[in-house]
Amino acid sequence: MDSEQYGKEMLDLPFKNKLYRFALKFVGSTYDAEDILQELLIKIWNRKEQYADIENKEAWCMTVTRNLCIDKTRAKKVSSMDVSDYHHLSDGADTQDKVMEKDERMSSIMVLVNQLPEKQREIVFLRDVEGYTYQEIADLTDNSLDFVKVSLHRARKSLKDQLIKRNFKKYNT
Repeated sequence: MDSEQYGKEMLDLPFKNKLYRFALKFVGSTYDAEDILQELLIKIWNRKEQYADIENKEAWCMTVTRNLCIDKTRAKKVSSMDVSDYHHLSDGADTQDKVMEKDERMSSIMVLVNQLPEKQREIVFLRDVEGYTYQEIADLTDNSLDFVKVSLHRARKSLKDQLIKRNFKKYNT
């Protein structure tokens, strides 16, 4: 495969948007997320022979993206993440007060999610926002399947306990 054809194929990664969303969620800046995606493409280009032999390219790219995000975050000394940009609740018929109520509820939940330990926050995002399976999350985060399940359970339990503690009532649409 010549370089031009390989370059076109590389730019057409079918999961490029998912990688971008993951990086954006992790670093919180569109510029940093774009930089991370560009760094990933450079890594793929520099290792094109090895990349062609990778069986699960999406998992490999997610792992590299995750590592680049961690490096970028450590370099900036940023410790908090905001996932509120990924939760758009809209049913089209809501009045302004219902929209505001939903936003307030989601903000309260996001505050609690952002207080979770980094590993739990990452696993919650991968499972509940991106929809990855437990096994895929285990592969992406280099953890055992049991660790992923236990971490997700603990994170959800912690969120539930905090919501109950704050007298957060279930919202009926």
